[in-house]
Amino acid sequence: MFNKETEYALRGLVYIQVQNLKGFKPGIAEIAKEIDAPLFYTGKIMQRLVKQGFLVSIKGKGGGFFLDRRKPDLQLKTVIQAIEGEKTYCGCGFGLKHCDNNHPCPLHGEYAPIRDSINNLVSLNTVQSLALEYHSGRDNSLSRLKS
Repeated sequence: MFNKETEYALRGLVYIQVQNLKGFKPGIAEIAKEIDAPLFYTGKIMQRLVKQGFLVSIKGKGGGFFLDRRKPDLQLKTVIQAIEGEKTYCGCGFGLKHCDNNHPCPLHGEYAPIRDSINNLVSLNTVQSLALEYHSGRDNSLSRLKS
């Protein structure tokens, strides 16, 4: 549904938060391995997330990545929008530039409610809430973060 960069970013952020809850700050190699993503691509994605203010990184011994606890919980929608833009939430399922209730595409009636449900799902869930599910044991199979 999302592009690979978004998938890796979301899985990476959740993995980092799980490790942060355990008191650890994972590095790029660990993150890439655990989310089953290419090392250099993971590095570029994590750098981008740091530049956008979603992550903090510390270099050197004792360094790694972490989410700033002083910031509000990070909605999945915010991350997705930063990487993919608004098309996921307002785009046409048929790929048309102009599609709305007044000028619907052939899929509009069926696609619009699905798009709205996805919007609701990613608006209600946060990186922290998903990580807490793993950490609390409700779903502690981190291998499911891999593709």
